[in-house]
Amino acid sequence: MAKLPADVVRPRVVTVLGSVSDERLVNALLSEHRVETIYHAAAYKHVPMVECNPTAGIINNALGTLVIAKAAVRNRVERFVLISTDKAVRPTNVMGASKRLSELVVQAEAASQSGTVFTAVRFGNVLDSSGSVVPLFRKQIAEGGPLTVTHPDVVRYFMSIHEAAELVIQAGAMATGGEVFVLQMGEPVRILDLARLMVRLSNREIRDDKNPDGDIEICFTGLRPGEKLYEELLIGASTKPTEHQRIYKSDEPFLPLKDLEREFDLLMLAIEAEDMIALKSVLTRVVEGYQPASGAKPGKGAHQSPDQEPISQTIH
Repeated sequence: MAKLPADVVRPRVVTVLGSVSDERLVNALLSEHRVETIYHAAAYKHVPMVECNPTAGIINNALGTLVIAKAAVRNRVERFVLISTDKAVRPTNVMGASKRLSELVVQAEAASQSGTVFTAVRFGNVLDSSGSVVPLFRKQIAEGGPLTVTHPDVVRYFMSIHEAAELVIQAGAMATGGEVFVLQMGEPVRILDLARLMVRLSNREIRDDKNPDGDIEICFTGLRPGEKLYEELLIGASTKPTEHQRIYKSDEPFLPLKDLEREFDLLMLAIEAEDMIALKSVLTRVVEGYQPASGAKPGKGAHQSPDQEPISQTIH
């Protein structure tokens, strides 16, 4: 391995274990280490698990964003980049709604002050990342199958880890404050086609009615609570190009910070009372297009539903 030039300063990595919603800890870290840029990616992202544990999802994803955003302003952080998701657009699940709330925090903070540049970058699934479909299919193929697909028509957007990291950094660098950037993801991928392709690339054959002697079977498990057949990247039609051909800027409505903080207070009251009706009422009022999936039965507090399938067995 080649040695670094003598004048190159090696970055210092500091490991801290804690919660993004811990206001005291977050403020202490930003102050002590004089942080200049925050890439905020901390979130519970598993859709059915958050659907069954909505209070935990809201506290970690949405309230955590509000806590660290305020800490960024207080500690004069130069730039704050929220890593968002296509599931924040017209969500049918609490996870997506919580991420849209996080985007609203970024937009509101950007409009209320000029010291810290706040922005959000929204994109779809990252291939081969932890919890994604590719390593799951790879594992299932190695075990002889079956490959589990939620629905034959489900489609998702994908990009590589390298693409996502590079575009997030470039979008964050071009931000002036309050933008919701949308990454060009290309054409959506039908998950069933991806499953079939991975079986073929492993030099095996699909076992089905047409080929009963094949090697790997594909099973359909059904859409889980809160899941959609397809995801969107835009809320409205007001999208503008930027100087980068794969980065777009979406102008989307938001609440003033005082109004948003009032809604967060109502959310926390609903969480303390374990009132899921009140919690979803706030989400429906604040998050554009939020429509809770019919038939979803979230746990009362932070308790996983006993009939939920193991997360390693299906994709989202």
